[in-house]
Amino acid sequence: MPSIPTSTKGRIGVLLVNLGTPDSPQTGDVRRYLNEFLTDARVIDMPAAVRYPLFRGLVVPLRAPKSAKIYQQLWTDRGSPLLFHGLDLQKLVQEKLGKDYLVAFGMRYQKPSIESALQELRDAAVDRIIVLPLFPQYAAASTGSVQEKVMDIVSKWWVVPSISFISTFVDIPGFTGTFATLGKEEMAKHHYDHVVFSYHGIPERHVLKGSQNGYCKLANCCNSYNKNNRYCYRAQCFETSRLLGAALGLSPEQYTTTFQSRLQSRLRDPWLQPYTDEVIKEFPAKGIKSVLAFSPAFVADCLETTIEVGEEFKELFEEAGGEHWQLVPSLNSHPQWVETVADMIRHN
Repeated sequence: MPSIPTSTKGRIGVLLVNLGTPDSPQTGDVRRYLNEFLTDARVIDMPAAVRYPLFRGLVVPLRAPKSAKIYQQLWTDRGSPLLFHGLDLQKLVQEKLGKDYLVAFGMRYQKPSIESALQELRDAAVDRIIVLPLFPQYAAASTGSVQEKVMDIVSKWWVVPSISFISTFVDIPGFTGTFATLGKEEMAKHHYDHVVFSYHGIPERHVLKGSQNGYCKLANCCNSYNKNNRYCYRAQCFETSRLLGAALGLSPEQYTTTFQSRLQSRLRDPWLQPYTDEVIKEFPAKGIKSVLAFSPAFVADCLETTIEVGEEFKELFEEAGGEHWQLVPSLNSHPQWVETVADMIRHN
C-alpha cells in the first residue's frame, strides 16, 4: 500500500499596507517622510529631472516645518495614529484569522517598511501572500504605488510565492456598513442638516490617464459604477457615497461628495472637484448650519481626517456662519471593520 505523502502546505501570508507617517513630529523626520512621499513617480507624475529638484529642493524644505507643527497637534502618547491604528488592526486581524495565517503590517513610506513586512513573511516561508492596501478606492498614486513597490521587492527574490492583491473594496458591505454604524452613533446624538463625504483629491489627469478607451469624462460618467470605470478613483468615490448614503437612510439631496487635500497651489493643473473647503463655506447661506462629515477614503484616523476635516474644515464652516460640525471617526480597529478585513482575506 503506497504511503500518503505529508502535506507541505504552509501558512498564508497577509500584508496590510497603509500610506506612511514620519517617525516623529520633528521637522527632520517630517522632511524625510515628505521627501520619500512627494518624489514617488506615481504620486507626482513628473519627469524625475523635474520632480526631484522641485520637491526636494523647494517644496519639501518649505512644507516640512509647517507640516511638523500640524503633526505635533496630531501626535498622541502612542505616537502617530496612522501607525498605532494599523498595528492594532494587524493584531486583531491576526487573532481573528488564527494560526493558518501570518499577518504583517507595513507602510508605503517610512517605517515599518513594506520591505521589512515582506521579509517577515518570507522568513516564515508562507505558502502565498495576500496584499491588502488599506485604501478603499483604487488610485495609481496609492494602491498602485503599493502594488508597484511590492512587485519591485519580490522581483529580486530567487523564489517568489504566489501573490494576490485586493485592489479595491468600495462595494464590500462591511466597509460602508462600519462607517454607517459609526455615523448612526453620531446622528443619534444630534440633528444634522446635511452630510459631507470628503475624499482625498488627486489631479484630474490621473483619472484621465487611467481611463479605459476614453470612458472617463469627469462628468456624469460617474453616475454609475461599472466595468468601464471600476478602477476610476472618482467613480469609486461617488459609488462609496451612494452606498454609504443608502446605508445611512439618506436621499441624494441630503449629502454632498467633495474632495480635499489638493496641492493645486504648487501644481497648477486642476484636481478633482468640487473642493471641500470651497463647498462648505457656501452651506450656511443655504440654510445648512449643522453638518456631519465623513472621510471615507481613509480607514484610519490621520492628519487628513483628524486635523484637516475635524479641525480646519470645522473652523472654515463656523467662520462662514455654520453652527455645528462633527467628524465621524474612521474605522480604525472597530470590531465590525476587523471582521470585514478578515472576511476579505478569507475569501480572496
